[in-house]
Amino acid sequence: MPLLLERGSSTRYEAACRKYFAVLFSTKILSTTGGEFRRRWQSSSWYRIERDNGELRTNQESVDYDLQRIILFGSSKSVEHKGSGYLGVFSVCESAIIKKEKMGLSSTITTSCYAVKMCVFDLRRGQQEGQELDKILFFYPPDLSFSSQLSVIGLSEGLITFTRIFSPEAACEVIEAERHSHVFYQAESDIWMVMVVEKNRELEAIWRIEALRSVLKEIHSLFVMFNGSLRTALDAEPSGELLRSNLYTFITDYLCDFFAGKKLQLPSFRDSLRERGTVQALTIGREAAIEVQSLVRALESCAGNTQCQSLVLFHDLLVSTTLSPDDTVNLFTYAVLRMTPRALSSGASSWSNLHKGSSAIQVPPSYTTVPTTSSTASGQLYASRDTSLSSDSSRYLIGRPLQQGKWSKSGDGFLVADTSGADMQCLNSSAVTVFLQQSHERMFLCAHQHKNLTVIVLLPVVSINNVEQGISLVKQQILENASLKILKIEEKLSKGWGGENAYHVSGYRYLLLDGDRSVSRASPPAKVKTLAKESLAAMCKVREEVDLEKSRAKWEDEGHEKDLEVCIRAKNNAWVIARVTRGKELYMVLEKANETLLYASDATEKFSNRYCNGSFSLN
Repeated sequence: MPLLLERGSSTRYEAACRKYFAVLFSTKILSTTGGEFRRRWQSSSWYRIERDNGELRTNQESVDYDLQRIILFGSSKSVEHKGSGYLGVFSVCESAIIKKEKMGLSSTITTSCYAVKMCVFDLRRGQQEGQELDKILFFYPPDLSFSSQLSVIGLSEGLITFTRIFSPEAACEVIEAERHSHVFYQAESDIWMVMVVEKNRELEAIWRIEALRSVLKEIHSLFVMFNGSLRTALDAEPSGELLRSNLYTFITDYLCDFFAGKKLQLPSFRDSLRERGTVQALTIGREAAIEVQSLVRALESCAGNTQCQSLVLFHDLLVSTTLSPDDTVNLFTYAVLRMTPRALSSGASSWSNLHKGSSAIQVPPSYTTVPTTSSTASGQLYASRDTSLSSDSSRYLIGRPLQQGKWSKSGDGFLVADTSGADMQCLNSSAVTVFLQQSHERMFLCAHQHKNLTVIVLLPVVSINNVEQGISLVKQQILENASLKILKIEEKLSKGWGGENAYHVSGYRYLLLDGDRSVSRASPPAKVKTLAKESLAAMCKVREEVDLEKSRAKWEDEGHEKDLEVCIRAKNNAWVIARVTRGKELYMVLEKANETLLYASDATEKFSNRYCNGSFSLN
């Protein structure tokens, strides 16, 4: 279970409240310094906590608020009060109503008309009075008033500051309030991504926190792959205008896959048997593996003396890679989103298709605005709020790698990118570049596609002087020396391909994860859709509990892998099973199982022995 901080009476609690309760509200209301907060507290002229009736008072003016619990995923040792025998301390308010004429800001801290809010902000920026807007790097929805944006970010900043008292080594990950879930991800040093999701009583509103965090992680990983780190961009251009423009266009294009009409649909309990941030690999025989290895060597020879990297996919499945695990996940994710035959034919990502079918979703017009900012004064910040995306892209030459329809297939089989906004690192070229995490190299991306086989070759930017001529030469070498191998491999893999249901196991709906290799395998989406809502909702709750146990084990004993088994009976009598051992995880739903737990356990053992080499067997 997560660590729940509740109201107590220790000396440390009193000190923390006096110092940080004001901080929680400071960034939204007065934006003054911590010393000023303490002075006002001690002089009894500012906020006080009334323990009995849950009412907050300032200068005899009542402020209604909802007390919520902070959930931390850190070690309990970091907040244990020595000698007191209990854990501390605190409750936070999710929303406060303050008279506009009293505080000079918006009358509400949260706005309920938007079900999802997402922001990226830098804690190092906007610390001076009048420059608070400078800390905002991205905010969705962009048409929300600046005071409301600052309210969301101010609350997030206050919670981050407060939770560090009790867990300085484990960053805050989630705040569960009565009406909202606040999901945090520290992307880089002092740069945070936060998602605020409104709760409701509908079954469809059930989600897994780690699944929401994985969306934030994926956005950051893909952004860094194309643009480099956010901190480096801010150091290079302190005003942050270019970074804001890049973030707005990039995240806009990314979120486009989640829109159903004008509603943003994030991963819910229906996605409990899928795992974002992993690779789905194709199982091939020995003969095919030898031919794939021969193709990889041929691709390396096509680059001449240049050391290249490659990635090979069949449909939306990984066949071969020479990249590191992290770089493989990033490039694989991008290829499935925009480059595979499915993505090219539908104009949308295959993940999006699982939710909405094959139709492409257009971003609402209000979300195509890219703010242009200036750091000189808060009055000039976001001065060009209504500047169109096209004009902003023209000003900054912004590349849009996640734009739907970005790639198209040419007559020679190579994929061609629409470079209406040229790549930031190569303005005179139509080539797309990516940044590798392991080698810290920027690479040109060259892709060839034959039917359902996609071959991606990465060439170091520093090794090619004349970009157009150098890439054209490599393409010619691929056509001459590797095209026949590509043709042969595609034909062989297609003959042995079992179709969309190739990895379906009759009677089972499962998800298999290998965390060490970032690889997953799952039941086909069409088969998962046959499960009852109750089964998927139960699986979502089980996975949430497993996430909490994994997080606790990580901070209590980082070098120790914890074995775990959970088996429950859902309301519809389906068995929901989770087993975690040695870095591997198995999640399974059995709806047509026998009444007994023994039957469900035996079914899991059979699956483990046959498809997992006995990794999850209890013997």
